[in-house]
Amino acid sequence: MKTTLTVFLKEVKENLRDRRTMMSALILGPLLGPVIFIMIMNVVLTRELNKADHPVKVPVIGAQYAPNLMDALKQQGLLPQPAIADPESAVRNRDADVVVRIPQGFGEAWRKGQASQVELIYDSSQSDTASTVGRVKGMLENYSRRQGVMRLVARGLAPAMMAPVAVDERDQSTPQSRAGLMFGMLPYFFVLTVFMGGMYLAIDLTAGERERQSLEPLFANPVPRWKILLGKLAATCLFSLVSLLICVVAFGFCGKLIPIERLGMRMDLGISFAAQVLLMMLPLVMLLACLQTLVSAFAKSYREAQTYQSVLMIVPIFPSVLLSVTPMKIADWMFYVPLLGQQVGIMQLLRGEQVTAVQLSSCVVTGLVVALLAMALTAWVYRSERLAISA
Repeated sequence: MKTTLTVFLKEVKENLRDRRTMMSALILGPLLGPVIFIMIMNVVLTRELNKADHPVKVPVIGAQYAPNLMDALKQQGLLPQPAIADPESAVRNRDADVVVRIPQGFGEAWRKGQASQVELIYDSSQSDTASTVGRVKGMLENYSRRQGVMRLVARGLAPAMMAPVAVDERDQSTPQSRAGLMFGMLPYFFVLTVFMGGMYLAIDLTAGERERQSLEPLFANPVPRWKILLGKLAATCLFSLVSLLICVVAFGFCGKLIPIERLGMRMDLGISFAAQVLLMMLPLVMLLACLQTLVSAFAKSYREAQTYQSVLMIVPIFPSVLLSVTPMKIADWMFYVPLLGQQVGIMQLLRGEQVTAVQLSSCVVTGLVVALLAMALTAWVYRSERLAISA
């Protein structure tokens, strides 16, 4: 093991001097995701919360035909704006989130006890207007229900006749499980951080040295190549693990900066969460390090290895896409599948649910077995004499 330790210390020392590796493994990889996430979530939540706290400004066409309706909407927080000539174009061009149009016959239909029509003009393809449209819809529905009740009472009928079926909603979600939906991309960020943390190191220690023709004198030493490989893999795993640790801590800190409490949510990304994430991700650190080294072994140059690594980077996306497109009930068998087990395990932690000892051990043991198989395959490739030849 002295040879492995010597190779490990040499590679770690040399790559600590490499700015590219340091930027990727310890700065861009672990910190870029949390920074982007916190910026996006803060901008979106602040905008939506500000909309909810302030009166909603809506252009109203034909407000003079329904003065009582307008008074009721104003009491609920609607601030009528002057009518516009072409509401459809205004909505499509984002000059207005929603436009209310009251036809001239509104008052006559109301006096006859008929349904009075109100038009809402909006564009459902514009996601940033959904909250405004929902608020205006809710105001109109509240006014409609109140007036309907008053009509029944005026005719001597019980208001309960309007609702023959009473729906009693019992939401079983918790503040943390609701927040889990918002933080659903964290597992992918963690996997991507592990990948980025060891990518440049794995490329440089194999394809880079092959291009510089420094592998041949290294392999000429009278030591087994698998010991050299272990030292290189250990260095790659160390950088990946440190990168993951920085990312987990950064998300734990950034999670406190998002005002999710104002939405009735709660998120716990503390020490217990970080420890379980690191334990589940440990086999993945080894597996990705082996795969990156294996892929780099087939490249004759640093640039060619980067191309191969960009294709390999697509692999961690599959579990996230699978669970987002086809939501499935979490089952124990999922923890036996590398990448998928980490995805569902971290999602359970985000929702405030417990990951059992059996599930955790299944995720770790299966991941380690697959990582050892990948390591054995990489060691077999390292036995090839062609690996030391760059041309």
